[in-house]
Amino acid sequence: MARRRRGRDVSGVVVLDKPRGMSSNDAVQRVKRLFSARKVGHTGSLDPLATGVLPLCLGNATKFSQYLLTSDKTYVATLRLGVSTDSGDADGQVLEQRDVGEMPRQRIEEALDDFRGDIEQVPSMFSAVKHQGKPLYKLARQGIEIEREARPVTIYKNEIVDFSGDRLTLEVHCSKGTYVRTIAHDLGEQLGCGAHVAALRRTTAGPYREDDLVTFDDMSRMAELGRLDELLQPVATTVGQWPTVELAGAPAFYLKQGQPVLVPHAPTEGWVRLYEQENSDGRFIGVGEILGDGRVAPRRLIV
Repeated sequence: MARRRRGRDVSGVVVLDKPRGMSSNDAVQRVKRLFSARKVGHTGSLDPLATGVLPLCLGNATKFSQYLLTSDKTYVATLRLGVSTDSGDADGQVLEQRDVGEMPRQRIEEALDDFRGDIEQVPSMFSAVKHQGKPLYKLARQGIEIEREARPVTIYKNEIVDFSGDRLTLEVHCSKGTYVRTIAHDLGEQLGCGAHVAALRRTTAGPYREDDLVTFDDMSRMAELGRLDELLQPVATTVGQWPTVELAGAPAFYLKQGQPVLVPHAPTEGWVRLYEQENSDGRFIGVGEILGDGRVAPRRLIV
């Protein structure tokens, strides 16, 4: 007997303003219930401590979540100087407290130079990096510590927003795989007083900004009005920063069969969004890559 499939076939992206104290997986499950959606996935987890931009992909949007996983992120992080924790954030156990004293702002500015540009980070034991298929944070909770290799990341911006007493607020724009808690720990050690992340808010993730945010209260209110799906952004926004290629007729037909095609006036390199022209409207059908000979090769399609 065939198993009945559960949930609606609803597709799009809800850019959740994740509340503090909630795991990314709990957020996924709550959104799945609210939308009665068959499939929901996140695009890179946020720690329970963190708030802000958490894009959740529903239905066909999950096919493109991998491109959000590799996108840049921006955070506003408040560090507490003088206190080191085992996790590098306020949810961890205090390991050491040191006197901050009259820390000169200029000293912090000089130290931040080492946390800009192309750098290497050793991931925290409380990160989601996996060792033999198991996340490091699960091992850390068991009291197990694994030797980790440094990994290259890029910090495009790391600037002081506010500094008063033992509180330092930074705005950090970084590449995928960057751990702000590691920046906090390493900066604290370099300053000689220790530090941890006291509060963290993600303000951008790929193409999504705080202007796109939706709260659970917003969802509940729209659900009562029968307009919940209006909160969803189109699937194409997952790759909204990429240029668009429009196809029609024979090129569209062959591309949907998996064949590279030549499209006049297409970009000469990189990844593109693909739209099929139907009458006067364009329909997003997936993403492609420009080959060396100028043809557009399909890479991920909705057909």
